[in-house]
Amino acid sequence: MDVQIWTFLLVGITFTIYIGIAIWSRAGSTKEFYVAGGGVSPLANGMATAADWMSAASFISMAGLISFMGYDGAVYLMGWTGGYVLLALLLAPYLRKFGKFTVPDFIGDRYYSNIARTVAVICAIIVSFTYVAGQMRGVGVVFARFLEVSVDTGVYIGMAIVLFYAVLGGMKGITYTQVAQYCILIFAFMVPAIFISIQLTGNPIPQLGFGGALSDGTYLLDKLDNLHEELGFAEYTSGSKSMIDVFAITLALMVGTAGLPHVIVRFFTVPHVKDARLSAGYALVFIAILYTTAPAIAAFARTNLITTVSERPYADVPEWFSNWESTGLIAFEDKNADGKIQYVGDQEKNELTIDRDIMVLANPEIAKLPNWVVGLVAAGGLAAALSTAAGLLLVISTAISHDLIKKQIKPDISEKGELIWARIGAVMAVTVAGYFGINPPGFVAATVALAFGLAAASFFPAIILGIFDARMNKEGAVAGMVVGITTMFFYMAHFKLGWFTDTIPPAEDWWLGISPEGFGTVAMLINFVVSFSISRFYPAPPEDVQEITEMIRYPRGAGKALDH
Repeated sequence: MDVQIWTFLLVGITFTIYIGIAIWSRAGSTKEFYVAGGGVSPLANGMATAADWMSAASFISMAGLISFMGYDGAVYLMGWTGGYVLLALLLAPYLRKFGKFTVPDFIGDRYYSNIARTVAVICAIIVSFTYVAGQMRGVGVVFARFLEVSVDTGVYIGMAIVLFYAVLGGMKGITYTQVAQYCILIFAFMVPAIFISIQLTGNPIPQLGFGGALSDGTYLLDKLDNLHEELGFAEYTSGSKSMIDVFAITLALMVGTAGLPHVIVRFFTVPHVKDARLSAGYALVFIAILYTTAPAIAAFARTNLITTVSERPYADVPEWFSNWESTGLIAFEDKNADGKIQYVGDQEKNELTIDRDIMVLANPEIAKLPNWVVGLVAAGGLAAALSTAAGLLLVISTAISHDLIKKQIKPDISEKGELIWARIGAVMAVTVAGYFGINPPGFVAATVALAFGLAAASFFPAIILGIFDARMNKEGAVAGMVVGITTMFFYMAHFKLGWFTDTIPPAEDWWLGISPEGFGTVAMLINFVVSFSISRFYPAPPEDVQEITEMIRYPRGAGKALDH
């Protein structure tokens, strides 16, 4: 069977599974809609968390970034991995013990203020929409190639699927769908990696093949460095980013993780705090499988791409090239009219333009793997994008129905009415997410990185200070969140979208040499300073709030033990 039939078959089977799970696990109460009834096992929640965490950015775009950026792309690997560890160990258990299953709910109660809650709702919606734009873009890229439709049409199809199981099943449906999606995406990620590792290095373990030797005895990374040097690209294993930008991006991704509402809510779907810790450990193992494989896939894809297309007559390009060219995601311009593809580092002479997001998806085709593997990767990419998109859309709908309407506008609303508003919120969220998926501000991983920057700038200081500083009051938290997210949003809009100027400013104009992806670190520090300073000019929080803050940091019985 050809690639398209395999893709239709495998994607059709996986979508049937998702829809079947959504129907089986449809939510009948707000607790089931928001936190899956709080009865998910740690193992299942670990898988669901991993699927929620490993979005289209992880599956599709991260290896593509590393493939093109080499050493510089490692900041995404370090930041996202470190960020999950930070969230699991530093924040999740305390938030779980506090008992509020949304970030705005935690901030509203901890800072005893509906203004703080409203600011948190606005921040959650901004962060989630920025993040979900990357996921919908990933869905569009997959559909554009493998179902031979436009990227826009692919986004519409993805919207319909996500809307169905997110609106019907809520967190309950999403959780069990994400368990299935994790199994599919990790299998789809590992199979081609193992195949290509055997092809290039003879080693079936991609992580070892990454540091292994090719059939001619040359080490893979040495081969890549030599290819880059010959073509005028920066050396693959050396970085070009400044140290401050590497540090800023890594830290922004780390602390941004700790403020991502759709990941935090996962720790409320298990029965106990102990289960939350256990599911975090399971998730870390499941995440590590993909994250340790991504650099190997990046190197394999880069090597195969360069050796396949460089200096090749355009009339003799392989079928995969023509297939992707029809999507507009790879393009050739014969600048010197010699009929050959000049893929070089000098942009004046370079004749090949490649969208970074296609590398993982095109990798099996470039390596001439069986057609079923190509279709499997398409199904895996869709699973990754849809799992995270669903989690994000639930955050947006919950922010509208629970944190805005139930907690502020109409406190006496019935459970049925709240559930209706949650589903209306999901429909609204999908519609806006689709627009951003069709008009995203950059490739998938960069768009997602900006969401992490916004989360770092807004939520992280408010959450950390809310847990570890009993003196932090509502005035400080609100001022910090407003200043932090406004600063980050301005910087992102100016340097990424070209707002306030006629053109997008060059990298030379970045403040302190820090890119938009890393500026969340600066905005976060500003938030901390503003929050701490303002809080000291106003009265301390009420005694009961301070007691709760102290209580969530100490295990039950700790005081008695100290008395003895």
